[in-house]
Amino acid sequence: MRRALTRLGVMTSKPWAFAIVAVYGGAWLWLEPQTLDWHGFATLATWLMTLVIQRAEHRDTQAVQAKLDELLHAEHHARNQLTRIDEREPEEIEQMRAHERRSD
Repeated sequence: MRRALTRLGVMTSKPWAFAIVAVYGGAWLWLEPQTLDWHGFATLATWLMTLVIQRAEHRDTQAVQAKLDELLHAEHHARNQLTRIDEREPEEIEQMRAHERRSD
């Protein structure tokens, strides 16, 4: 379940997620135009803004990860396992961090 939620978050950052919302809105307008009032437009706008925020957050996260990977590769004493930590689930990362804090 956790991996599915993580994958869903990544999928919603893709451009085709915007197309899905646009197709949904177009179908809504075509099939039931009388029900697409300002509440409906607000709902579609909320979905679109959520996708915009998700995409920006995903881009920022990927940029930070790329920079950190470069720093870890440049530092010869860094552990290689950390370069792929972004592939783990958030709960696993939290456990690793807690373990590292206890070790210090």
